[in-house]
Amino acid sequence: MSLTSHPRYDARIVLYTRQGCHCCENAEALIRKFVSDITLVDIDNDPELLQKFNTTVPVVEINGKVRFRGKVSPMLLQRTLTAEAKPVAGPAT
Repeated sequence: MSLTSHPRYDARIVLYTRQGCHCCENAEALIRKFVSDITLVDIDNDPELLQKFNTTVPVVEINGKVRFRGKVSPMLLQRTLTAEAKPVAGPAT
């Protein structure tokens, strides 16, 4: 399947991020091509998350499992969603 046509998926996505993180912004934009609903969590607002993910953001959790730390690969994201999420009917973006 080509990355130029983006199937949509129904998955629980949590993106751990922080203000001013360009990689986090890129990860969010990429994920939104495949999933409509993303929960954004700023790690700087939670001391426990800050300690856990400080230098590894963005961190992407898909259906309760951390799948990416740092750079998010478009191809691996699509493969992970294909394997672990339900496709959503409708037009591709």
